[in-house]
Amino acid sequence: MADILIVEDELRVSGLLDKGLSECGHTVKTAADITSAMMCFTSHEFDIIVCDVILPDGSGFDFCRDVRIMDSDIPIIMLTALGTTDHKLSGFDSGADDYMVKPFDFRELNARINVLLKRKKDKIALSDELVYSDLKINVHTGNVSRGDISITLTPKEYNLLLFFMRNPERVLSRSEIAEKVWDTHFDTGTNFIDVYINYLRKKIDKNFDQKLIHTRPGMGFVLSDRL
Repeated sequence: MADILIVEDELRVSGLLDKGLSECGHTVKTAADITSAMMCFTSHEFDIIVCDVILPDGSGFDFCRDVRIMDSDIPIIMLTALGTTDHKLSGFDSGADDYMVKPFDFRELNARINVLLKRKKDKIALSDELVYSDLKINVHTGNVSRGDISITLTPKEYNLLLFFMRNPERVLSRSEIAEKVWDTHFDTGTNFIDVYINYLRKKIDKNFDQKLIHTRPGMGFVLSDRL
């Protein structure tokens, strides 16, 4: 099942999509405009985006382009009442993976979502190596290295680093890390996330001039070579 971001200003359509996709087992977050959609996107990891074209504060095509700058892999389905070939081409040119014209059958939308999610999963499975800066993970062997130096991680450290590597340059909150890496809810009375971040830093950053794992006070952590 997937985390889905719905960007749709028509409350009736948004409500129907939320209800239908939730009943299919997905976790759904809705946004009624580009501003709130971008806030959602930058604060949470989504598996797929379903976005209307005409929004109160701009074009869904522009939102799609901005998302593509930050994430080249996340599947995006555009929804619109504008069904001309030119509009479809504009959607694909902006980086959309699929395009559906309103009104549409929910079953078809759900089927297209499942196709794109499977394609994304297959793409990740085929990728032998994740690389960021001079840090590398071979996802099949579990080998981790930085430059020419091999790094040994515990399973929990490895899963934490893998999550960072799959979300580079995006601030990850403690609650999101707890949910995605440990499948649990973050208890603000504990500091286990910070403890494992420190463990990881000692192995990934300590002996290198360029630090990669950074703290954003009040927000979380980010993997970046630009700070």
